[in-house]
Amino acid sequence: MKISVELTLLPLQNDFEETIINFIKRLRASDFTVLENPLSTQIYGDYNALMSFLTSEIKSSFENQENIVLNLKMVKSDRSNYERNF
Repeated sequence: MKISVELTLLPLQNDFEETIINFIKRLRASDFTVLENPLSTQIYGDYNALMSFLTSEIKSSFENQENIVLNLKMVKSDRSNYERNF
């Protein structure tokens, strides 16, 4: 089963940029399709493989920061090729 996941990582500290950049770089280094915009990062792939990968990466980010929030939205389907039709 394919899924689409939108992630927004929010370190609750003044020097937040490095944490976000490192998280996005780890996502980019994966074999999954990764798309970015100024507000969030989307990642697409097989449910089992992607969720296993995200579990590990989220845990790593949480272990390295005292106060951090992650917003996550998930859709059952690969929406990486979405095109507006209006």
